[in-house]
Amino acid sequence: MAAPADALHAVGVHQTETLLFFTLLQLAVIILAARAGGRLALRLGQSAAVGEIITGILLGPSLFGWLAPGLFDYVFHSAPPEPMQILSQVGLLLLMFQIGMEFDFGHLGERRHRRTVAWVAAAGLLLPFALGFGLGAGAPAMQVDGGKAVLTGLFVATAFSITALPILGRIMIEFQLSRSALGVIAISAAAINDVVGWLLLALVSTLAVAGFQPLAFAGQIVLVFGFFALCWWGVRPLLRRAVRHAKPGRGRFPPELMGLLLAMIFVAGMTTYQLGIFAIFGGFMMGVILHDEHGLREAWETRVGHFVAVFFLPIFFTYTGLRTDIGSLDTPAAWGWCALVVVLATAGKFGGSWLAARRCGLGHHEASILGIMMNTRALMELVVINVGYDLGVISREVFTMLVIMAIVSTVVTTPCLRRWLPKIGHRLPSVVRE
Repeated sequence: MAAPADALHAVGVHQTETLLFFTLLQLAVIILAARAGGRLALRLGQSAAVGEIITGILLGPSLFGWLAPGLFDYVFHSAPPEPMQILSQVGLLLLMFQIGMEFDFGHLGERRHRRTVAWVAAAGLLLPFALGFGLGAGAPAMQVDGGKAVLTGLFVATAFSITALPILGRIMIEFQLSRSALGVIAISAAAINDVVGWLLLALVSTLAVAGFQPLAFAGQIVLVFGFFALCWWGVRPLLRRAVRHAKPGRGRFPPELMGLLLAMIFVAGMTTYQLGIFAIFGGFMMGVILHDEHGLREAWETRVGHFVAVFFLPIFFTYTGLRTDIGSLDTPAAWGWCALVVVLATAGKFGGSWLAARRCGLGHHEASILGIMMNTRALMELVVINVGYDLGVISREVFTMLVIMAIVSTVVTTPCLRRWLPKIGHRLPSVVRE
């Protein structure tokens, strides 16, 4: 007979192996489904990320759990959710570093069209923010229990204001818009929107954690900005020196530099968590301070970025999908509120950008193209609403409405550009036509 200690050890090993089995099963399903969804999206003229986002939603209770509840429970509910949650957050931390590096702050100093950029950025931020805050704080159907109307309004407003800079940049490259006047205006205005949007998200997250205690809230804001200042003026020079000594490039990424960067990303994430905001902001800040290291960006994209996109990103999309239950919108009133969310978010971002562009002298079709590009939300929207959901300031129904809004605002971008670009004399690349 086995000793009690040996028996407990055997049970522990079995539990670990069981957890590993179901985690590997989930990963296999998620990765294969994401690749299929991405390929299908490309065939339909959409970005691969759009297909992966929709696939992640379909793997949740909205479709998989509805069509095959027994199999869905076996795959996703046979083991604790913590391993997938941790993997999704680690992946998101690495992705936010990558997104931070992709910010081209040179666009913000572009002299040509600077007036148009300023107007479009301001209108494309303020109008959706006002509409989102009014809806989130003023409509009882959008609020959660516990008297968090103001916080709900602020999160909905921030979600309305975001533009997905990485997805927009890829769409612009596909349509050969990155060097056009409209492309420069759009990417510059989107960069301003996202910088302000992430600052807003950090501040609102701090407010949600600190509550309405003025001294605690002010203290956390000071600490957060102190951390950002330390990163920019203290950490940035040291990391840039290490990067330039290692000389990374498309075919070269020294292991020592990769290890240093990963450690710094994780330490920065730990720091922002300790400061009372989400760890992802630490990863984003590490990317921002290295945004002008082009060799590093190429090396990261070649050696790490593809793995993040293929392995970690679908996990985050599925993690979001498991929280999204379209079936929870089970009344005409709920779908009416969902439609209102989509309409107001689009009217705020598209309408604000269109009006600003028209005021600065752009034609109707040019202003429409600019508006639809600024209305692209995709991944950035999902990050914002996951933060709001984790903090308990938006309900699951509102979470689902905002996910639907993010998908709709991204899916319409490509067909609208395909329709309007020829009207301003811009020739569509053959790969886009297909």
